[in-house]
Amino acid sequence: MSVPLRKIFMRNADVPGIQKLQVYKDRGGYQALARALETPPAELIETVFSAQIRGRGGAGFNMGQKWKFVPGKDKVDKPHYLAVNADEGEPGTFKDRWILENDPHSMLEGIAIAAWALDVHDAYIYIRGEFVKPGFIVQQALDEAYRAGIFGPKILGSDHALECTIMMGAGAYICGEETGLLNSLEGKPGLPSLKPPFPAVEGLWGAPTIVQNVESLAALPDLINNGVEAFRAQGDEKHGGTKLYSISGHVKRPGVYETRHDVTLRELIYGEDHCQGMREGRELKAVIPGGSSSPVLTPDEIDLPMTFDALKDVGSMLGSAGTIVLDDTTDMVGLTCRIAMFYAHESCGQCTPCRDGTGWMHRILEQIRDGGGRVSDLDLLLDIMGQIEGGRTICALADGTAMPLRALITKFRAEFEEYIERGGPAAHLRTVATH
Repeated sequence: MSVPLRKIFMRNADVPGIQKLQVYKDRGGYQALARALETPPAELIETVFSAQIRGRGGAGFNMGQKWKFVPGKDKVDKPHYLAVNADEGEPGTFKDRWILENDPHSMLEGIAIAAWALDVHDAYIYIRGEFVKPGFIVQQALDEAYRAGIFGPKILGSDHALECTIMMGAGAYICGEETGLLNSLEGKPGLPSLKPPFPAVEGLWGAPTIVQNVESLAALPDLINNGVEAFRAQGDEKHGGTKLYSISGHVKRPGVYETRHDVTLRELIYGEDHCQGMREGRELKAVIPGGSSSPVLTPDEIDLPMTFDALKDVGSMLGSAGTIVLDDTTDMVGLTCRIAMFYAHESCGQCTPCRDGTGWMHRILEQIRDGGGRVSDLDLLLDIMGQIEGGRTICALADGTAMPLRALITKFRAEFEEYIERGGPAAHLRTVATH
């Protein structure tokens, strides 16, 4: 029998003034950091590993395992760095933004805990350029933490020094990829780099660097305060703790929801504690479960847990847990064209398959959308997808373009063919904005 749900990330939701340091401390804030500073770093790393925190930025890799990859100072005589990925640019995803705006100190406390465990003395928070309000809130919270001695030469009076710097990005989706983010932090063009070497071994300025998502770090205070067993009890055997889901689209109550990993898509969409069903009495047509780069699911595929493994088994992925719900008025051709336009625009252009392939697919889809398509174009699109994916590029943007487009065309091919024959969408379909 599962234990009652305990909010980990939204435990301070609706607390007035929680962005202020004193309010956060009155709610038990920074007690976890004090406990962590009394724990040997190796023991702390093992605690994080045992907690089964799977990275919340999309890859789902065990957070503690990543920490174990960082070479010790006895092996690499270089400083260690921590980079926080707050460049939340995946369409349909806004759960990190919720943390930045509503509980910034939970992330800052997580940063300080990670810095102690990893012998980090310099941390960087890379915030999406469009996040002007969240960036301002985090800067205010960080300034307060500095004045209180939580950051600086002696964090909480310890002998551990920690400087933390906020950098605002410039609106490049590709900087959400960890090596692109690190290059941008160094002042270089935000272009992804080949791996290996991986950042944990050779990252910022050639030194070991851990890159962590906002949500991943915000999980640490609860883990330290309540212990591994209590943290694991909120998840399942492969996923420790709870999970934040960003849900948007044609539902009655869109928003950010915190619940267990084993929640089904059906529960998220129709549950009274979640989105409470489709709006305007419409029927469900499709769901994009993990941000725009995740393959679409049909209504008969929503009775599965929202976990990395369950979604992978049906050919999709949890990704950033940005769930986009689409009703029966959605023009799937227009939607597919819009997604293709985004990735063609955001391709950094380093790799020929991605640079040429994403643009080529978008042009074909535009032609179909504008009434000049042929049925043979659909097979051409599928062929192009096969040529750009499968590790042919430095980063995963090409794969992240091909996977959702293939699923949309394959699962809704009849609508594409009808669209081509008619020269436009059926009368009951809402066109999707493309500009």
